[in-house]
Amino acid sequence: MSKKVVLVWFRNDLRLHDNEVLTEALNRADLIIPVYCFDPRYFSKNKFNQYNTGVNRAQFLLDTVAHLKNELKGINADLMTFVGYPEEILPKLCVKYEIDEVYHHREVATRETQISEAVEAALWEQKINLRHFIGHTLFHKEDLPFPIKDIPDKFNIFKKKIERESAVRKPFETPQSIPYPTHLEQTQLPSLLELGYSEEDLAENQNRCIEGGEEKAIASLELLLDPQYSGLENYTHISPYIAIGALSPIYIYDRMRQSDLSQNKRRYDRLMTSLLWRDYFRFMLKKYPNVFFKSKGLFTEDDSEAFLNEDLLIKWKAGETGEQQIDEAIQALKTCGNITYAVRRMLARYFTQQVSSNWLIGASFFEEYLLDYAPATTYGFWSHMAGVGTSPKENVSIDWEEFRKKLSA
Repeated sequence: MSKKVVLVWFRNDLRLHDNEVLTEALNRADLIIPVYCFDPRYFSKNKFNQYNTGVNRAQFLLDTVAHLKNELKGINADLMTFVGYPEEILPKLCVKYEIDEVYHHREVATRETQISEAVEAALWEQKINLRHFIGHTLFHKEDLPFPIKDIPDKFNIFKKKIERESAVRKPFETPQSIPYPTHLEQTQLPSLLELGYSEEDLAENQNRCIEGGEEKAIASLELLLDPQYSGLENYTHISPYIAIGALSPIYIYDRMRQSDLSQNKRRYDRLMTSLLWRDYFRFMLKKYPNVFFKSKGLFTEDDSEAFLNEDLLIKWKAGETGEQQIDEAIQALKTCGNITYAVRRMLARYFTQQVSSNWLIGASFFEEYLLDYAPATTYGFWSHMAGVGTSPKENVSIDWEEFRKKLSA
């Protein structure tokens, strides 16, 4: 009787803890082959001449993939890594190693779903199934008190109904061993240069303010859960790890419930609200496909005249507007890739009021430099700052200087 071989395609789920794909593979397969593809689409520039992944986040990704590879080696397995398009790499591996199925976590943004569809089509030519799992949100889609098409647009209603009528599942156990074939080729992680960055990119931008990896992620969470923690960051202390999948929202919630953070109700509620916003953005992108990548959002009628101040755009990106707090915030974003949401609101509102009504340009800038970039969260945030988000009450209209005053208070 032949053994069933499953390829686990890692994407934004770079962890061993609470990983449904790994758990299901362990339950169903005799042998498991973990694979990660460094997809060139993520390391190129977009129509706004911004990198889809800036150098700092690329390094953060390399840290995280390297850590996962070492964790897998610690349980007698490995992570195969390749540079190239998944729809080309995965079918070749399936032929070479007689793989029966491919498992992966489903994504919601257009680019990510198109990549999944390309992989699925390529695998189906070989009669190999791509199995989809849903493991990126705090609340599972199947546990929501409403179908996706009926999710309330208003965030507060969404939040209240979910907290009242749904429950968070328990995290999956961390595997202690993985049945890994012994005859696989050895692969190495690429360098930043091999991913397509220039020496100039590396010299100007590479800073390692935050190190990637599941171990660092859990340590950062434990620090945040300490009731005595007094840092300015709250959610943004761990959001880079959540975005890349080194930290599971369900695991965070489970640790929140077990920790002493409940002694600090304000911080507990703020962290919970941030996790719910993340769920909301992802579910909204499922309800209204691609909505956060449309300059007018759901508003098809807009008579306002578009504007773009090219000179101010250049200065905003360089952190040379002459507004001290704006310039310092831009430099912090470009240097470390992680700024608080209070600062993000100020930057985004300044952009939409002073620089351009096409907020997608500003969001693209955040996409390049933020370590915690995630399509639904980043573009969902910007759409509300631009006044075209899906939750009407959260469509910001106040002046950017009001945000500056709050930061100075």
